[in-house]
Amino acid sequence: MTRVLLLGGTAEARALADRLVAAGVAVTTSLAGRVADPRLPAGAVRIGGFGGIDGLRTALADYDAVVDATHPFATTMSANAAAACRAAGLPLLRLERPGWAQPAGAAWHWADSHDQAGQIAARLGRRPVLTIGRQQLAAYLPALADATVLARVVEPPSIDLPLSWTVISDRGPYALPGELALLREHGADVVVTKDSGGRYTWPKMLAAEQLGLPVVVVRRPARPAGVTTVNDVERVLAWVLAGD
Repeated sequence: MTRVLLLGGTAEARALADRLVAAGVAVTTSLAGRVADPRLPAGAVRIGGFGGIDGLRTALADYDAVVDATHPFATTMSANAAAACRAAGLPLLRLERPGWAQPAGAAWHWADSHDQAGQIAARLGRRPVLTIGRQQLAAYLPALADATVLARVVEPPSIDLPLSWTVISDRGPYALPGELALLREHGADVVVTKDSGGRYTWPKMLAAEQLGLPVVVVRRPARPAGVTTVNDVERVLAWVLAGD
């Protein structure tokens, strides 16, 4: 039986874990441990880091294949997985949801970094809504320290934020009525997000479009070269089963 290490934390990873367990595959999902109460997938679960590339390479001795289904912005983990699998000679496949496609006429402004996204948001409005995760909030302070910011995160931030900022803790999936209410209640004039893709957080994009608000979208970072990427859980399942 193929022993699979699944680097997870996404809805796609949980769906894949369900399919692997149903197919009788020995799968262990690895979660980073940054969320206090994560949604747990089917099968075995480990929580916490590996200790860099060397630690991950050592851990790979217990597996036959690796699937990287981490978040599209989890660049460090993906880079470590590519390096460790290459060094250990283990097959690696990347499962990644497609990015969002900009609807015709939607007011999207693309940014190559969070710093740049903050600068663009500062030019577009003074009451931004940030939905970029708690780890990136510091990058927005230089441009938005004096703005009236609403930041939505899953876990409370670990840094001190200006008094003009409001932080709410919430987790998707979200629905359009709630997103419309959130933007209206804050009096939002710009929304900032990452190109996370998927349907869990797409309603905020629909809400921004309905309210005529500009959206600043941070582009996805480049992925490690030489790693095959698919966006279909069934294709990953077929890849794993072909290795049995």
